[in-house]
Amino acid sequence: MRHAGGRDIGEDTELLKLLQRCPVLQGTDGPLCRGYRLSYNNAAMDGTDIFQAVNQGEDSRNQFKRDIRNPDSLAAEMVAFSNTRGGRIIIGVDDDGTITGLSRADIQRLNQLISNTASQSVIPPVNPVSESIAVDGKVILVVELPRGLNKPYQDKNGIFWVKSGADKRKATSREEIQRLFEASGMIHADSDYFGGFTVSDIDLPYFKEFFQKRYGEDLESRNLPIERIIDNMKLGHGGDLNLTGALLFARTPSPGLPAFIVKAVVFPGTSIASGSYLDSRNIEGKVSDIFRQTIGFFTTNLRHVQNGRHVNSLGELEIPRIVLEELLVNAVVHRDYFISSSICVFIFSDRVEIISPGHLPNNLTVENIKAGNSNIRNPVLASFTYHILPYRGIGSGIVRALASYPAIEFVDDSDGNQFKCIIKRCNKEKSVNHQPELPGNDAEIPADRKLIKTMKKKHPKRLKKRCRHFMADRGYDDTKLNKKL
Repeated sequence: MRHAGGRDIGEDTELLKLLQRCPVLQGTDGPLCRGYRLSYNNAAMDGTDIFQAVNQGEDSRNQFKRDIRNPDSLAAEMVAFSNTRGGRIIIGVDDDGTITGLSRADIQRLNQLISNTASQSVIPPVNPVSESIAVDGKVILVVELPRGLNKPYQDKNGIFWVKSGADKRKATSREEIQRLFEASGMIHADSDYFGGFTVSDIDLPYFKEFFQKRYGEDLESRNLPIERIIDNMKLGHGGDLNLTGALLFARTPSPGLPAFIVKAVVFPGTSIASGSYLDSRNIEGKVSDIFRQTIGFFTTNLRHVQNGRHVNSLGELEIPRIVLEELLVNAVVHRDYFISSSICVFIFSDRVEIISPGHLPNNLTVENIKAGNSNIRNPVLASFTYHILPYRGIGSGIVRALASYPAIEFVDDSDGNQFKCIIKRCNKEKSVNHQPELPGNDAEIPADRKLIKTMKKKHPKRLKKRCRHFMADRGYDDTKLNKKL
């Protein structure tokens, strides 16, 4: 082990004691107190960071080991970190965070074990970085494992390991192993086969219209059987539809793909735990149907603002329509279809949340996508969506949304395996209602009752529900609302 000047201090106990006594290096802010960094190559591992990690205990990024002698056990840890988000194995520390330290001989033996295990017991091989660090006068070994780029990784026994909190576990379900292969780009859910759909399930008039628009010619002009055309378009094979073919062109895909819908709910307050809702729908159908109906759900349940328009105008949505379209398209196209879960749209009194299954793929981060970087998880679906939805496929959607409405937060939840867009709602005082507005006190309904009567005729079952979220802001309860209507 060498310090920055290159002198070997591994056996120089007097120098180590001198460093420990040095006032500059001690105290609450001294680097030795926080974990003085001493490394083979003067690399940039931060002793402060390591000291904090030890104090905070084990988690999904830090694993403590007093010592390691079994290569199979070490390989399992390496595989788990590589298959997840990467992390550190800190050797010379007990599970409870007590620093036991390592001798020079221990470090030499462990470095050899790490090298052999990474190259011989992990498939494909990984490249960990190890570093010796002095903490509280004792030396520990930190093994850094980056997030793997060649997933999935397995040990020499063919077991796929993943992190689960501070522990690791075997990945055994078909869905989970598929997601590992998907992360490597080896397979894609949109080309897989779900639900048993065949060409007989195609909405033929809709497909013909798309074909004409996309290729500029009639379907019949190809003079090929529909099965062959579907094969050529990579929408299926041998008469079966893959996921893209079913989602885009099946007449009713939702019964065979019940998880791939949008669950939309309007809550009266700011919490999902309120126990009641103002509106709730399961939005089903083809991708185009789901998109159109979900935008309609936003239009119905969000406030409208004047923005300088005439008082009798319908106004504009408090959140620009382009923002809702971009984020919804992003959820539909880039969600993880290996996860049997629905996209959720939640409207609260202070925000809108769009939650899609699957965290950001590969090494993408929130900062990456805000800068316009993209990684297409479902390439076949994306290639056709370009001609059906307002989607460009060049990573510009998030950028456009932020440019139009900066009050958006993105949360990449790796542990929950979901991606969340949180859109802040505008000030209520600036809003105008495009629905018939009822007074919020005990005054009489305005003299012009024709509008209310028209609503009762057109929407007799839904008038109360459509008005309820306006009434909540004005102090109305159901009893008052019933009297007024």
